[in-house]
Amino acid sequence: MNLGGSSFGGMTPAVKNLIIINAIFYVASLVFYSTFGLAIEDYLGLHLPSAEAFNPFQLVTYMFLHAYFSPAEGIIFFHLFFNMFALFMFGRMLEMVWGTKRFLIYYFVTGIGAAVVHIFTQYIEVMPMTNAITDYLNHASPEALKVFLNEHLQIRSYEMKQQYDQFAEAYNQVVNTNQGKAIALSKEYLFQYREAYLNSFVTVGASGAVFGILLAFGMLFPNTQLMLLFPPIPIRAKYFVIIYGLIELFMGVRNFSMDNVAHWAHLGGMLFGFILIKYWKNKGNFY
Repeated sequence: MNLGGSSFGGMTPAVKNLIIINAIFYVASLVFYSTFGLAIEDYLGLHLPSAEAFNPFQLVTYMFLHAYFSPAEGIIFFHLFFNMFALFMFGRMLEMVWGTKRFLIYYFVTGIGAAVVHIFTQYIEVMPMTNAITDYLNHASPEALKVFLNEHLQIRSYEMKQQYDQFAEAYNQVVNTNQGKAIALSKEYLFQYREAYLNSFVTVGASGAVFGILLAFGMLFPNTQLMLLFPPIPIRAKYFVIIYGLIELFMGVRNFSMDNVAHWAHLGGMLFGFILIKYWKNKGNFY
């Protein structure tokens, strides 16, 4: 494939257009948030299928969104930058070998595969909460509500904080005089809480597909020397991929409480990439 005629720094077509689309979505996210207070990830980010905000198209659209704002850091750019930098560094080599069509198939299979694995692990995370809510709804009482609020309540958004404050005020006014009404209020609140809780799990980013690309690069060019930044030492691509995969596995299993990185999505992208490459190899059309 001749890259000399490209007007975008020698990039291959799919990589070039993926970077442009991701950049457009990033700018749109900033504009909509700063101008209208609208978070487009609420509509296009990946939600749990059991959440009211879920739509099937989110399995694709989440890949084009990236974190753009943090209350502590303000506007952030590194999420988009590192994903697009890795796509540029490794993706164009794969596209040159595979061609644009096969590269795009691989990109979207690994991205969607990452979403599937991430959703599965998120269900494991939310199951104790949803089970506790179901248990309360079946055995509601003021005592059971205290246990739930002390052991399970998680306020994950401003909306959830508002819901809780409104409920607590109404509940405290009637709990000592009208227990039946208090229980009815608590059930209504927990229905709302479950909905808001499930909707609060939103995933964005191309990292799953990028990790799939990283795995493919390591399999196609295993002995290529890469130069690490920290520490600045050379390492062969195959060892880099293995080490990175093991780190992601450790981080995913460890599940650090302050870590909001979707490690299982990264591993999912690598897993689905490995399966697809093995399939292509068995079909005799890997290259």
